[in-house]
Amino acid sequence: MQNEQADEITRISRLQAGDESAFRWLVDTYQKRVFRTALAIVPTPEEAEDVAQEVFIEVYRTIASFRGEASLATWLYRLTTSRALKKERDRKRKKRFAFLTSLFDDDEPERYDPPDFQTPDTVLEANERVQLIGRAVQSLADTQKVAFTLHYQEELSYQEIADVMQTSVSAVESLLFRARQTLRKKLTPYIRS
Repeated sequence: MQNEQADEITRISRLQAGDESAFRWLVDTYQKRVFRTALAIVPTPEEAEDVAQEVFIEVYRTIASFRGEASLATWLYRLTTSRALKKERDRKRKKRFAFLTSLFDDDEPERYDPPDFQTPDTVLEANERVQLIGRAVQSLADTQKVAFTLHYQEELSYQEIADVMQTSVSAVESLLFRARQTLRKKLTPYIRS
């Protein structure tokens, strides 16, 4: 454990010194996790890629001010969830604005059809149940979606999720409990059929 902490301190120091190989290590090590976390929050792989790029650009620009109050992984998850939630809010705001504009426009309103939630696994497997679960997770409240994704997809502990979300372990337990309840209600009719 102490060895891992010493390695992380060394890597952070190298990142803060502008070491290009340290930054390459960071991207290679965390890019899949950042992408998967973003993809659980935003609806398309393209948006998740955008979020991942934004996260690593932000890390590159702000690593000098990183104080190490949380682990590097926790900081990355926090940046990722924050960026992804912002992108999702912006997308929903644009969708509402387009709809409201269309109400007052004499022209044919623009149609917006949100794409189905798809992960690389659903594309490869074309599995209807995986898509159904994905859409159900997408419909969760933002905080529940983040907690659910970090726990069940990224396999973070309750304490790690609490650190990422800057909340208590009991709040994480509550979020996960409510997320499971909501998903159970939404998916039970499909699982029994």
